[in-house]
Amino acid sequence: MATKKTTVLILGAALLATAGCAKKRPEVLPPAPGETGTAAPGTGMNDGNVGTGSVPGSAEDFRRSVQSDTVNFELDSYDIDPTARAILDGQATWLAQYPATRITIEGHADERGTREYNLALGDRRANSAKNYLVARGISADRITTISYGKERPLGGSGEAAWAQDRRAVTVVVS
Repeated sequence: MATKKTTVLILGAALLATAGCAKKRPEVLPPAPGETGTAAPGTGMNDGNVGTGSVPGSAEDFRRSVQSDTVNFELDSYDIDPTARAILDGQATWLAQYPATRITIEGHADERGTREYNLALGDRRANSAKNYLVARGISADRITTISYGKERPLGGSGEAAWAQDRRAVTVVVS
């Protein structure tokens, strides 16, 4: 009887310890990729100056100048493959030109798996991209990461949609 109570207490303590480790969802999520808001006046973005081009060092300039703001991953993977390397090399070159620019790398996963697993996988994907950029000479202080797990799918179900959801997206913050 005493061993049964001891076992129950140990299992209860272990359950409480692991429950405290769960990553909490932020109360307010930033806009999803592709959603655009109105920029502040005078920033050169959305200020009515059609045809003048983007402001150097801006988010628009970044998207226009690099091959892609997104690197994709294989199923259950956060390894940087040759295609991702080429994309991140271009991002690193652009970031080196604008040393005051800060970025956020968003990690994403497809809809399969638990919420907790996908949050952890998205975190590993974002940090994998961050570590690659840091290895290419970009200061880690300029890069923040966030994981959305499976919370922001690009749309649909099926292998083609899931392949697009397995990604890390670089977003210019300032």
